[in-house]
Amino acid sequence: MADVLILTHIDYCPPAHLAQVLLARGCSFDVLRVDLGELRGYDLERPRAVAVMGGPMSVNDPLPWIADEVAALQRLIAREVPIIGHCLGGQLLAKALGASIRRMPYTEAGWQDMQRHAQVTDSPWLAHLPEQFSIFQWHGDTFALPEGAQALFSSRWCDNQAFAWGDKVLALQGHPEMTEPLIECWLDDWAHLLDERQPSQQSLAEMREQLPEKVRALNQVAEGFYAHWLQLAGL
Repeated sequence: MADVLILTHIDYCPPAHLAQVLLARGCSFDVLRVDLGELRGYDLERPRAVAVMGGPMSVNDPLPWIADEVAALQRLIAREVPIIGHCLGGQLLAKALGASIRRMPYTEAGWQDMQRHAQVTDSPWLAHLPEQFSIFQWHGDTFALPEGAQALFSSRWCDNQAFAWGDKVLALQGHPEMTEPLIECWLDDWAHLLDERQPSQQSLAEMREQLPEKVRALNQVAEGFYAHWLQLAGL
């Protein structure tokens, strides 16, 4: 059993750049498909760090494994394990902490500029971030802030893009883990779900414009989050 546990929910939302970071650092990690029942029986007392990835489902869907994952996250939070959530993963963390998740009247998709909350001046999760940065988005749900959470940044279309809870939990609404091949895969396979007439969605051309440069910048944003997360775990 590895030091890092990664929870996934569908084949096209893998750990992607996060896995590359862990491999480069020599960190051992287990990747489980929660939707296939692979979390069942896993020893939750073992992981030193946990990452929760995305998925197309809603936290509010009547899927039996969602309740199991929320309960597992609550146990890991009680153990004070460093946890980072990506999109659906961030929403699952919000639910585990007692917050609601709601459907937005639109889908936020593409490269969206983030605005750091003015009152946040000393969060270690933000220490590496430049004043201007963007994160790749693809979501129609959004989380409310759990009691005691610190809002970190927002976008034009989504007020709650990230929150920290305590000193070991980071929930993100976007997808900092994306790689260039994974973005191309999503745009090739799922473009029919988008409607670029919506102002909250970029066109496919805009998403692909200067893609290598945008992904490199996104990787740097992600690596700062992951470095602090792993530092908290002593890894």
